[in-house]
Amino acid sequence: MTDREAPATWLSQDAYDRLQAELDELIAGRPVIAAEINARREEGDLRENGGYHAAREEQGKQEGRIRYLQELLRTAQVGEAPNADSVAPGTVVTIHFDDDEEDTETFLLGSREIAATTDLTVYSPESALGKAILGARSGQTVTYTAPSGADIKVTVDRFEPFTG
Repeated sequence: MTDREAPATWLSQDAYDRLQAELDELIAGRPVIAAEINARREEGDLRENGGYHAAREEQGKQEGRIRYLQELLRTAQVGEAPNADSVAPGTVVTIHFDDDEEDTETFLLGSREIAATTDLTVYSPESALGKAILGARSGQTVTYTAPSGADIKVTVDRFEPFTG
């Protein structure tokens, strides 16, 4: 998928600030984990040194998170969700399932990173449901394949910009 095809990741200013603070903290912690690795390395035989291997594994996880956050924050759209005439990232969507208007769900379509800033369930635009409803309009019915393999039909009842 090229950058032009990838849906933009929308983040509220609060979510962006929280993730930037996490990134700054992780970067500031690099010397601490490096010192831990050096201390464990000096304990002796690396093949039998569980502390060394645990510290290296932690460093790998930390570096992966740093790279992920750097890319997310570099490409994110920050601010108010756009007003759209169809479902887009940054919208709160209400759907109903299988022609049963009583079986509804309301959720935010956006980055899972924003989940900590809202009580709404958050679905990623890359999820099966997210891909199916992207670009849909109110009243439109779409079908998607759930991870279980079942085909699920949903109708978009309404959508609106997320206001936090």
